[in-house]
Amino acid sequence: MTEPIKPGTDNRRPGHYHEVGPRGGKVSGGHAATIQKGDRLPPTSKPGNGWKKG
Repeated sequence: MTEPIKPGTDNRRPGHYHEVGPRGGKVSGGHAATIQKGDRLPPTSKPGNGWKKG
């Protein structure tokens, strides 16, 4: 399994990302984000969570 991407990371591929837990599992009530080229990933709802493309 791939490591979740940390919030604030930039230069990621444009597209739709969803919030995952520290080990990459689903987060109930987690956020979703759509980023464009050059955008940074936004903060997550809880410290330690990350982002996964898809």
